[in-house]
Amino acid sequence: MAKHKILRDVFGYDAFRPGQEAIVDSLLAGRNVLAVMPTGAGKSLCFQIPALVKNALTIVVSPLVALMQDQVAALKLSGVAAETINSAATREENVEIWQRVASGAVRILYLAPERLMTDRMISALQRLNVAMIAVDEAHCISQWGASFRPEYDALQNLKSVFPDVPIGAFTATADEATRQDMVKKLFGGSADVFVSGFDRPNIKLSVERKTNASKQLLDFLKGRKGESGIVYALSRKKAEQCAEELRDEGYQAYAYHAGLSAETRAEHQNIFMAEKGIIMCATIAFGMGIDKPDVRFVFHVDLPATLDAYYQEIGRAGRDGEMADAHMIFGMQDVMMRRKFIDNEGGEEKFIKQQQKRLNSLVNYADANTCRRQLLLKYFGETSVPCNNCDMCLGFGSVDQSAERLTIRTQRKDRAPASTAMDARAESLLLRLKALRMRLAKSRGVPAYVIFADRTLIDMADKRPLTRWDFGEVHGVGEAKQQQFGQIFLSEIASFVKENAA
Repeated sequence: MAKHKILRDVFGYDAFRPGQEAIVDSLLAGRNVLAVMPTGAGKSLCFQIPALVKNALTIVVSPLVALMQDQVAALKLSGVAAETINSAATREENVEIWQRVASGAVRILYLAPERLMTDRMISALQRLNVAMIAVDEAHCISQWGASFRPEYDALQNLKSVFPDVPIGAFTATADEATRQDMVKKLFGGSADVFVSGFDRPNIKLSVERKTNASKQLLDFLKGRKGESGIVYALSRKKAEQCAEELRDEGYQAYAYHAGLSAETRAEHQNIFMAEKGIIMCATIAFGMGIDKPDVRFVFHVDLPATLDAYYQEIGRAGRDGEMADAHMIFGMQDVMMRRKFIDNEGGEEKFIKQQQKRLNSLVNYADANTCRRQLLLKYFGETSVPCNNCDMCLGFGSVDQSAERLTIRTQRKDRAPASTAMDARAESLLLRLKALRMRLAKSRGVPAYVIFADRTLIDMADKRPLTRWDFGEVHGVGEAKQQQFGQIFLSEIASFVKENAA
């Protein structure tokens, strides 16, 4: 079938991941879809494959310019005719791209919601053959969601201006109330809803009471130099303070928040994405669309807004499947501050009560004396057995207040080193392949993962292909990337094999 051929030839994958194919089939059948899939489950492929099967234009709505640019760069390297029209380009550049779109030369066009929903853009697109619309980070349309964005609200009009065009909405985090709200706003109440498992079992969950935030952060980071991580703080000032304190202790730490210039934010994000051992101290302004596979920890120095937000934020860790840590410290002052935010936000009484209920769920999670993962998954409607990978299951949790005694659990599971299955020679080759990838990425002005994902390099280091045929069998190597990068990587591998011949 066409979808499997595209999966293999364009993206270099032999099979769909669990949950992907049913979503692809629904969109290809012309039905509206809401897909809630955990971070790292391959949401983008679920709309990119149907877009390439359909012989027309697909519009992808995305909230961030940087995210759109990275996805377009990745698609182009895979041989896909993708473009984005956004505020970072000049008017002349955007006009030139639009001319290519209007001529039918573009298959996938990325737009921000505020640009898409202008009368002029809607009118122009209605004259074209639009086959599908995909809304990424779709939880942003719901006021119940973790990251409501007013500009997403206008997307409620999509069904009326494109009545015969199927819409796919994609998000990594949405509880039942948020899902219902998204279906109502985007689809008028009718859509195929797919909810994949929320569990990220490789992320160890832990929480402790806040006593001295700076000391607790530094204690957590002992022995972690060289690891990449994110520290989330409630305020811009706190993010700056954390970054400064960590730099004083010899860590490579940067601040990221909305108060910094766009140039500074982009510079710090690029450093974080491109280099190892970087710690980003940030407000919630940082994170959406971040696809750095080797983030080893997420540390909350303040209480997040909701369990939805918490889940989304810790989901930036361990995308390579290796062990990662999510650690949070909180105190009653945090809870009082969050309650004040809810009161000051205003809105309908129903909304205020819902937000208070969500905050209570978060506090109950933080104060838990049973398996944290069970509580987190229950919040999203899933049941599970005790995980043996949270502080409560591992025996170093807090005191069980209702019993005046300390609950001791003896089972422990230490963090596993990355790539434990690789031998020493493969590890050595992997470092060389990563260095080569970085040089190629810098020469093209794109993030390293756009060239090849870590999983592809790991498979390459393990298989050590020496012919173009063998290289084409590496996970994640499609035809276009084989043509562009095959000989470069084969030469590096051949040199390594020759230098390390027994």
